[in-house]
Amino acid sequence: MPLFYQQNINENTKLAVWRIEEPEAFFRVKVPLQHDITHPNKRLQHLAGRFLLPYLFPDFPHREIEIADTRKPFLPNAQYHFSISHCGNIAAAIVSSDLRVGVDVEFITPRLERIKKKFLHADELRFVNSQLPHLQLNLLSILWSAKEAMFKWYGAGEVHFSEMMRTFPFQLESQGEIEAAFAKQGFQKKLLLHYKLMENLTLVWVASSS
Repeated sequence: MPLFYQQNINENTKLAVWRIEEPEAFFRVKVPLQHDITHPNKRLQHLAGRFLLPYLFPDFPHREIEIADTRKPFLPNAQYHFSISHCGNIAAAIVSSDLRVGVDVEFITPRLERIKKKFLHADELRFVNSQLPHLQLNLLSILWSAKEAMFKWYGAGEVHFSEMMRTFPFQLESQGEIEAAFAKQGFQKKLLLHYKLMENLTLVWVASSS
């Protein structure tokens, strides 16, 4: 069983990361494929992410999941709030019965150097550039995942990554916290994100009230 990482954040909120090594049939015994996905790898990622939901909370009603116009999956009765992320052979999920949540997992890749001005505010860019060169790619990956996690936490789409979601300087460790703020059209919220560096991966999650 390739459970890569698990954390019980509190009694109502749990997180898990799965390294996908099983065939599709392993996951389809546990969870349904609710819409057509033709690409085999994307279908496997989709199933693995959904598999983690009842893995974390056995009574999770995965057959009741619906997709909003913003493409965010949700439960109509809000019994649980949840977020799923995947990259390559890795799937991650966070589930909570009382908090809004968001999670993102990414491989650390130099591609982020080319797009950093699209998702980072000028202040965030200055923070990254002020660090030692060998740390900058890890920082970029963490900040990209932080923005993705906040975007999923918000859940209503149409967010400008560099202007509406802001992170503040932090001391880079193998795991830690990031203070952040979300602001859009009168809606403002201070957030505390959590990150973890694992092998060639960054994992960032947020769990907060609305």
